[in-house]
Amino acid sequence: MNAKDQALRLLWTGDRRPGRGPQRGLTTERIVAAAIEVVDAEGFAALSMRRVATKLGVGTASLYTYLPGKAELAALMLDAVGADDPLPHEHPGDWRAKTEAWARADWAAFRARPWLLQLVATAAVPGPNMLRWLDSALSVLDGTGLTAPERVAVVETVDAYVRGLARLHVEEAVQAETDREVLGELVDFTRYPALLEVLRAGVAPWTGDQFEFGLQRLLDGVAALIAARSS
Repeated sequence: MNAKDQALRLLWTGDRRPGRGPQRGLTTERIVAAAIEVVDAEGFAALSMRRVATKLGVGTASLYTYLPGKAELAALMLDAVGADDPLPHEHPGDWRAKTEAWARADWAAFRARPWLLQLVATAAVPGPNMLRWLDSALSVLDGTGLTAPERVAVVETVDAYVRGLARLHVEEAVQAETDREVLGELVDFTRYPALLEVLRAGVAPWTGDQFEFGLQRLLDGVAALIAARSS
């Protein structure tokens, strides 16, 4: 059984008892919580079974009686993060207000915990909390006149926008600062008049906070489609 299958089994069977060895007073939930504390404090690169075991004050072998390995731990962490946060349909307002709310919540989470982007990229398997969130997000669009494929497309497009822009900010912010300094010495920006205009206006491409602007324009398009269906 591969790591993904093992992670799915752990997420869905509800059997979180140790698979072998003596009971050491741990639970899978405690291990996952400790792992989240480790990456919150030290970053995703610090995540290892040994580091989490140290955090819990136990031997590394103890963790393997609960989890097969780091990949399965990462999958459980991803499903656990934000599990207690409001679901999309629980926010006030109409479909647009609810969608804006969950998009902003995800944006804030990615900015506060950049390691989530790495976790999503490496450990995304459909756990109970993930599917509960998706079901809620889709229900926000009930009654809009959108077809089932369109409702899925709206949720996935907004989600991709949030994650993509968050990744751009996290991965390129530091490099962009270095690039600007080097480019300022090497490049004659008069050759690029449109770019020079925005630079003179105090706007540096790839470094500003375009989140709200992009979100509103994206949802304007969805709103136009909904309006066209209703007419």
